[in-house]
Amino acid sequence: MTTDTTLTAEQILSAAEDVLRRFGPAKATVVDVARILGVSHSSVYRHFGSKAALREAVTQRWLDQAHHQLAAISTEGGPAGDRLHRWLTTLFAAKRKKALDDPELFATYMVLVDENSGTVDAHIDTLVRQIGQIFQDGVDAKEFKLAHVQNTARAVFDATAPFHDPAYAATWSSPGADVRFEAVWKLVLGGLAAR
Repeated sequence: MTTDTTLTAEQILSAAEDVLRRFGPAKATVVDVARILGVSHSSVYRHFGSKAALREAVTQRWLDQAHHQLAAISTEGGPAGDRLHRWLTTLFAAKRKKALDDPELFATYMVLVDENSGTVDAHIDTLVRQIGQIFQDGVDAKEFKLAHVQNTARAVFDATAPFHDPAYAATWSSPGADVRFEAVWKLVLGGLAAR
């Protein structure tokens, strides 16, 4: 049992995930979260000022889970083409894992993502900047020839959407998904290569 004085935001977010998984976004309440933690709902509100703020934080946490590994790939050394391929495959694998391993929670997150479009926009901006970092390194190493790094980064993000945008989640487990990804990857790489 958690006490009010030891309660952390991370504990609340984990409990909120459990509640959302169990009851779905329409029925989940802050009281349910507090009950799981063995505290009063006012203790939860001390960390998150409203139900909407808690739901936004849960969404942010879910989106951020992929950032750390992707951020590391975007700044490590080595050929930019190899890093970009690893970055894209890591993103695809992370999104596919979430959709296939916990479909109830994934469906819940789709509702939360719709509620928190600003959080999603910031998440996408972060991912596009990471691709841009890889591109800039590729341009500096004369591996890529690009007129505009950030515009190209956004174009690649958009072109690969079928492999990371949750709207396409139903296709991620289909036979040939990896083959389709590699075909798109080859087109992207061919367009980036310095001539």
